[in-house]
Amino acid sequence: MGYKHKVFETKRLHLRALSGKDSAFIHQLVNSQGWLAFIGDRGVRSVEDADRYIEKINGATDIYYWVAVLRQSDQAIGIVTFMKRKELDNFDIGFAFLPEYNGAGYAYEATWAVLAYLYYVRGHRQVLAVTKPSNSSSIKLLTRLGFKQIKEMDKEQYSSLLFSGSVKDLPLVN
Repeated sequence: MGYKHKVFETKRLHLRALSGKDSAFIHQLVNSQGWLAFIGDRGVRSVEDADRYIEKINGATDIYYWVAVLRQSDQAIGIVTFMKRKELDNFDIGFAFLPEYNGAGYAYEATWAVLAYLYYVRGHRQVLAVTKPSNSSSIKLLTRLGFKQIKEMDKEQYSSLLFSGSVKDLPLVN
């Protein structure tokens, strides 16, 4: 697909492929309160565990992670993901940012850039998103990006909401 090394530039961010140099950042992100509450514990207890987690992601053919980095400081602040889950018909997009960067529009800016690429350059006409019903911030962001809730899904220990977005729904102005 050629997604793994696609780089994006936005007004405030640089989005690049996840790499081994992101181990300390990934360790911090996957152990943040928001990640644990809304995405789940990935068992990443050390930077070495983060190295293995990154290797697993980068070795997969159907999982893509972009690291959102502040252009002014080169500080990694979040990720945008694009993956194909077995239980879904289409790829889904996700995002997670360090708590101190929530509410500043970074997740919208980064996710919008990736969606625009997926829709207009790569030809994806529908992209899905999954979130927990209690994750009001993600629901708000998905709605702002033009996604619409299409159903509630029951997973093993919790329910989740499935959203769908298409090229016609993406706001034209970032």
